[in-house]
Amino acid sequence: MTDQHPDERARIREAMDRLLAGQVTASNGSLTVVALAAEAGVHRMALMKRHADLKTDFYERVRAETKQVPEPEKQLRATVAKLRKTIANQRAEIEELRQLVANLTLASAVLTHQQSTPTGPVPAADNVIRLRRPIG
Repeated sequence: MTDQHPDERARIREAMDRLLAGQVTASNGSLTVVALAAEAGVHRMALMKRHADLKTDFYERVRAETKQVPEPEKQLRATVAKLRKTIANQRAEIEELRQLVANLTLASAVLTHQQSTPTGPVPAADNVIRLRRPIG
């Protein structure tokens, strides 16, 4: 599939060189795929889909030649850190809820036991009339 677009591939490679050298002509000079596509004069999705190997090469060169972490990787690392914090908070909340469930279950068991077993003499009801024994 990449054999159909040798001119695009050559333009992308030249654009990589210009971006990394800081000699941009058609983009904002940022070290991103969007800037690379603009600099090469190709659509961004063409770079992402047809020339994914060149995109990967670009990010490897950014890392190696500029000692910078590519912007998408920075964003992913920030997202991962945020998600790890969220997971830790949720685990703590789950543990707290488990403790609460255990305490409520215990309290319910104690109350059920207290209701089912009398602890002292049963008080007589006010509406009960004692019957007398028949004489005779």
